Amino acid sequence: MSRQIFQLKVSLTGVRPSVWRRVLVPGGYTLDRLHRVVQHAMGWRDCHLHAFEIDGVQYGEPDPDAEPVVHDELDTRLDAVAGKGSRFGYVYDFGDWWEHELVVEDVLAADPDERYPSCPQGARACPPEGVGGPAGQLLLLAALADPHHPEHVTMRDWAGPGHDPTAFDAGRATTLLRRFC
Repeated sequence: MSRQIFQLKVSLTGVRPSVWRRVLVPGGYTLDRLHRVVQHAMGWRDCHLHAFEIDGVQYGEPDPDAEPVVHDELDTRLDAVAGKGSRFGYVYDFGDWWEHELVVEDVLAADPDERYPSCPQGARACPPEGVGGPAGQLLLLAALADPHHPEHVTMRDWAGPGHDPTAFDAGRATTLLRRFC
């Protein structure tokens, strides 16, 4: 019996131009591992809280004293809660509130000559950590694009000289996925 591979499109919502990744992951991955896939494929650094919402149920790192109840992502496999055509949410950084939409585009048999997970496609760089959510990203993009913008130098220095909002390297994303997921 061959392993099932889920082809997911991960899109950052509320950001224009669109930032997205296509990832291939084993269906047997727990949501905790899927969290790491999203982190490394998108370019986040995993320094904030996160949660999945699938069919109205929250998954993440449970806190017995918190409301609402969050189901343990370590105990939940992707193939148990999603199938081809499923759509669900993932929020990263409850302060900046980065919402992601995940769509299961296809469920395939694993290619015996391929290694998983992988990130064969995507578009644009992930916003920098701490930029301030979608509104902060909009300000960053405007400031970087206009050398006369009053925040141009400050934002360029803050984001770093190597930050290119148009760049995405699928090979680098795949390397990170294979190393850390």
